[in-house]
Amino acid sequence: MRVKVAIVGGGPAGLYLSILLKLQDPAHDITVHERDPEGSTYGWGVTYWQGLLDRLHAHDPESARAVDAASVRWSDGVAHVRDLTTRHRGDQGHGIGRHRLLEILAARARSLGVRLHHQHEVTDAQAVADADLVVAADGVRSALRTRHADHFGTEVSVGRNSYIWLGTTKVFDAFTFAFVETDHGWIWAYGYGYSDTHSTCVVECSPETWTGLGLDRASEADGLALLEKLFADVLDGHPLIGRDRSDGGAQWLNFRTLTNRTWHRDNLVLLGDAAHTTHYSIGAGTTLALEDAIALADALSEHAALPDALAAYERDRKQALLSVQSAARYSAQWYENLPRYIHLPPERMFALLGQRHSPLLPYVPPQLYYRLDRAAGQLEPLRRLKRWLGPRLARGVHARRLESRK
Repeated sequence: MRVKVAIVGGGPAGLYLSILLKLQDPAHDITVHERDPEGSTYGWGVTYWQGLLDRLHAHDPESARAVDAASVRWSDGVAHVRDLTTRHRGDQGHGIGRHRLLEILAARARSLGVRLHHQHEVTDAQAVADADLVVAADGVRSALRTRHADHFGTEVSVGRNSYIWLGTTKVFDAFTFAFVETDHGWIWAYGYGYSDTHSTCVVECSPETWTGLGLDRASEADGLALLEKLFADVLDGHPLIGRDRSDGGAQWLNFRTLTNRTWHRDNLVLLGDAAHTTHYSIGAGTTLALEDAIALADALSEHAALPDALAAYERDRKQALLSVQSAARYSAQWYENLPRYIHLPPERMFALLGQRHSPLLPYVPPQLYYRLDRAAGQLEPLRRLKRWLGPRLARGVHARRLESRK
């Protein structure tokens, strides 16, 4: 059956959904409404893993091949702690420029007959009332979701640490972590390549370090100069690149974890960051957005009635997100509690950095956890003990938090 779909938001989720729906039925009438000019996206590079690429190949080989060809790869992780360095082999990661990813998806959507309207902001579903389905893919600050926040049950929690999203011309050959001690506490960076010429570099620190270093007051130019000095050993003389702002300020943020009690209202449905966010330290944002698009397209194909399709999509994605959201919470907490781990020998600290998603780690002394983890790799009974203890400790802490709010 031919349907008319209005997708509000021209990011990866919205564009990929438009592609999938057109592939299901070329007769579908699909328009993507994007408030910004074409090519003006902010963001450096995004990461993804082989599992996502396999799913993209399964659903649209043509766009998957283009994404694959435009990506860079790495398989090592490197941690720099003061003047010490440790390198571990890991799973193969992929990086692609956000601008390039959107170019690929937009070109593919147009080739299939999707209409792309840029500089066209939609803040009320009534503006596209003639659509059979309205998809809010307009990001964490979604205007469509905000208009009905009570219905969706939107909740936002703000992280403690400050962070800034930067680019650099230093091309990292591995997923790189750098931890630097200052007179005001630790500051650290995550870096990964996304092209032959550029990398993403995210810098994070506690609020005490942020204010102590004067980053809360510095202009963007002065702030970048200070960060280049602090991370000189890993940047090798390359500059950090910020986001141009008319007020000259730096784009420091606190991460906002967003959840919604329900993801749909009548013919309006949430997609990607409009529905949920997960902390950037697990590198899953783009993957989850594209998986949302796949799940929504599948649900619409499998269920003739729109309410049934939207309910199935919500059930599927909420279930899939449980473990990811848990991992993201514990990952963010690991960095917020960095002093607990940073004084371990670098190879042990890096091993626990790789275990930061574990619900057991916050409740076991780090050295003991490290020894248990090494032993668990060889003994199945210890692996089962870790799997059994972790969720129970997490549930107990969650219950105590709920009780304390009463």
